Amino acid sequence: MVSQPARRLRSSRQNRGKPAKSANPTSAPERPLKIGEAARELGVEAYVLRFWETQFPDLRPYHTATKHRLYGAQDMETLLLIKRLLYEEGFTIEGARKRIKELAQEQGHSKAGATNSSAAKSAKAQTAAKLPVEGAGRATRQTLVEIRRDLESLYHLLKD
Repeated sequence: MVSQPARRLRSSRQNRGKPAKSANPTSAPERPLKIGEAARELGVEAYVLRFWETQFPDLRPYHTATKHRLYGAQDMETLLLIKRLLYEEGFTIEGARKRIKELAQEQGHSKAGATNSSAAKSAKAQTAAKLPVEGAGRATRQTLVEIRRDLESLYHLLKD
């Protein structure tokens, strides 16, 4: 029978150099992640992250002197948003790029002194947009999400 300390030592040797598996993969990492670690965390291949860097100007990981990419907490949040928009909500690359820009503008408006009620309405609208539409196909849902986004943009323009 192997003692408890020996068992811990063996498992720490086996996991040396590997990122710790988090219970919640959507949470931000505690330390910058290399491209392979970030890809595993997100459930995509490393080449996908390299491609997303070329398509999304907000995604700019830190590059070390040896040209290794390091993804920080903000980068991981951006990657999670991109993955959700592309894979779960069915956006195109261009549509996801526009949506990220809109979200950044909305956050800028809410930080610039928006009332709590409008911020709460925006949060409710974003939550509602994430809910699946009963019986609707992917294309129909995408159309509805785009219409809702356009209406929210018009509302914000008229409100100001």
